[in-house]
Amino acid sequence: MKKKVIPTGAGKEAKDKKAKSKRGRKVSEYGKQLQEKQKVKQMYGVLEKQFKRFFRMARKSQDAPGDALLSLLERRLDNTIYRLKLSTSRTQARQIIVHGHILVNGKKVYSPSFLVNVNDVISLASNVLEKKVFLEQVIDKRLNIGIKVPEWLELKKSDRSGQVLRLPIRSDIQVPIEEHLIVELYSK
Repeated sequence: MKKKVIPTGAGKEAKDKKAKSKRGRKVSEYGKQLQEKQKVKQMYGVLEKQFKRFFRMARKSQDAPGDALLSLLERRLDNTIYRLKLSTSRTQARQIIVHGHILVNGKKVYSPSFLVNVNDVISLASNVLEKKVFLEQVIDKRLNIGIKVPEWLELKKSDRSGQVLRLPIRSDIQVPIEEHLIVELYSK
């Protein structure tokens, strides 16, 4: 059996033509829903299993499932640390929590998915307050930037701590998220 020899330039042209046809394709409704879910998962750094758990919790709540889902994701301790400007990213917030550097109401919490409640006080552990380099390069660096803390949180810069004033609502989330697409995806 003889192999057909293709000139080197012909294969590239065929690939380019195929790639153009894929780029011009319209994204299906399912594709839009999936993209929105993936965007939110990536933004909050949540795995699929955790995301499904939060969606089940949101569905059981009395609020609209999409709003409740976003509220639950905002209430995660890693996100709250990030929103309080005590870390430069949610990933760094997770690491700070897992290393035991965060106290909630005076008790160490090691789970980034811990849900904060109204009147919870979030602070740094005493051993962290002794680490001057860490405080200067991570905490104070971000505290001095003019980033605004959401209205549902209160930041006490002098103590490097914060308090949850109320539960987050949809209007507190500034990122454009179409939560109705996620609800539609999981409602199938």
